[in-house]
Amino acid sequence: MTNKRLYLDIHAIQNLPPSNINRDDTGSPKTAQYGGVTRTRVSSQSWKRAIREYFNSNSQAANVGVRTLDIVKYLAEKILEKDPSLNMDQAMDLADEIINLAGIKTKDKRAKALFFLGNDQAEDLAKAALEGVKDPKALKEILRDNPAVDIALFGRMVADDPSLNEDASCQVAHAISTHAIENEFDFFTAVDDLAPEDNAGAGMLGTVEFNSSTIYRYANIALHELVHQLADKESTLAASKLFIEAFAKSLPTGKINTFANQTLPQFLAVTLRTDRPVNLVSAFEEPIKSNTGYGKESIKKLAEEYKKAEKFADPEIFTMYISVEDIDA
Repeated sequence: MTNKRLYLDIHAIQNLPPSNINRDDTGSPKTAQYGGVTRTRVSSQSWKRAIREYFNSNSQAANVGVRTLDIVKYLAEKILEKDPSLNMDQAMDLADEIINLAGIKTKDKRAKALFFLGNDQAEDLAKAALEGVKDPKALKEILRDNPAVDIALFGRMVADDPSLNEDASCQVAHAISTHAIENEFDFFTAVDDLAPEDNAGAGMLGTVEFNSSTIYRYANIALHELVHQLADKESTLAASKLFIEAFAKSLPTGKINTFANQTLPQFLAVTLRTDRPVNLVSAFEEPIKSNTGYGKESIKKLAEEYKKAEKFADPEIFTMYISVEDIDA
């Protein structure tokens, strides 16, 4: 290992048609004030969830994790896979005992707080349970070793035992629109197919709030930390590649059946830096104003911000991009 730092920055410009992929407690699309105007906002938590779902659906060979209160049941199923002679009650008892010995508190065979456990860690815990391992130190070591890709990237916080915490090697920004937006309302009705012919009323009516926007998305990975967590260069390369793919192709699914807003980025750039990560959202502090669309202008502004950043940050050592628009690289 060396003391050198290496950061991977990922930037994207993406169009969202009428949609509500991330709503607040009132059902409204999330927003933020930036540059003196209201912007669409998609929370980092929402997009990280979508990325983790992409991991689970598209990386069967990868060591990915599960975050759940039902950690006892999850581990019990692993135990049953290894020893089918046991019944579910016996497996649940074994799982509950070993999880508590490892420092994770449960009540009624459910974790007291959401716990993030990697697939390989679960397999090793199940094996330890069947072998009768009772040493808390050894069991905690299992929970610290060989972290899942998503645990290494996004971190793990364990209030019961901070020694089991895992620092995140990845940061994901809240995505915001590159321009001002105004939320709109769709008034909808549903017809009762079996209603009498003389009943002209709707069987159901309501409203759904939405907006449309062009958004800037950003994330980074401290590769020098990720390789330390995964302890293997090949695994780090595979995890980084998977993250970039998931960042580009994942999408939060809020109201997706209503709006079918299945879009992909119009611009994606990956940059390697040795000094520090650089979020280029400042390109849009002055909101874009246009009557002919925001995508092309947003890509142009982001490319210009790359050059402005060189006045403060060290020059990047590598940049690769794909764009639907021609830009002055």
